[in-house]
Amino acid sequence: MIGKGEAHGAVTIINAIAAGKGCAVGADLKTWAEVELSPGKGVEVHIEGFDGEPSQLVGSCAEAVMEHFSRPMKAVVRTRSQIPVSRGLKSSSAAANAVILATLNALGENMGHLEVLRLNADLSVAAGVSVTGAMDDAAASLLGGVVLTDNLRRKLLRREKWTLSPRIVIGVPERQIRKSDLPKDRIAVYKPMVEKAFEMAWNRKYLEAMSLNSLCYGAALNLDQDLAVRAMMAGAIGAGISGTGPAVAAFVGGLKENAVAEAMGPEAMVVDVFQGEP
Repeated sequence: MIGKGEAHGAVTIINAIAAGKGCAVGADLKTWAEVELSPGKGVEVHIEGFDGEPSQLVGSCAEAVMEHFSRPMKAVVRTRSQIPVSRGLKSSSAAANAVILATLNALGENMGHLEVLRLNADLSVAAGVSVTGAMDDAAASLLGGVVLTDNLRRKLLRREKWTLSPRIVIGVPERQIRKSDLPKDRIAVYKPMVEKAFEMAWNRKYLEAMSLNSLCYGAALNLDQDLAVRAMMAGAIGAGISGTGPAVAAFVGGLKENAVAEAMGPEAMVVDVFQGEP
């Protein structure tokens, strides 16, 4: 039995680490998964193009789905992705979503969206790739549009179409930032300001919220805001650090994406917003 699944990347409006609530927007960068099931035991994982990357999360997703339906089997999991790893673009959330969907497809079973998101969140914490479960990232990856979530309570608070711009310019520095390296005590200092930023996002002041969030996490993580500033000067309507960085996302409209990409440097990529199903 062979199943296939895919999910998307996303970019941050509000990072949930400081205050437990987050906001993210889907981005049209894809991760694909294939899961082959056969009689036996154990999970074998192949992550194309990312040799040496941790595979615990991917393997545990296939195992958890089989366990949920009481159908233990041998699983061979293969993934490939357009999403740069450990840059703040939701590569782990997308991989988990894609593998969960592929395993369901192989088994001929179904789960509701919230079941998938909660399973993703729980397994991401267990694998050490997320602090809060990153339900915001998982929801934007799976459903598209802009989502607001209570990560600690595993609740999807709101999802709607992103109407402020059709495209995102993403600056992707070479440096990777692992969740295990995060200074959680420094991040905690900014909780009141991040809560204010989430309130702004809840009131649909998404771009202002993104800027405040970026300033908070930039200060906490010692990340340079230069890419965001350059993007804004070149015509972006909003820009900020995505996740825990170092990637920076800039929303653009009209014919501004080329100018913004040029201002952000050779590492910049231009992608469409992923809106998902209505």
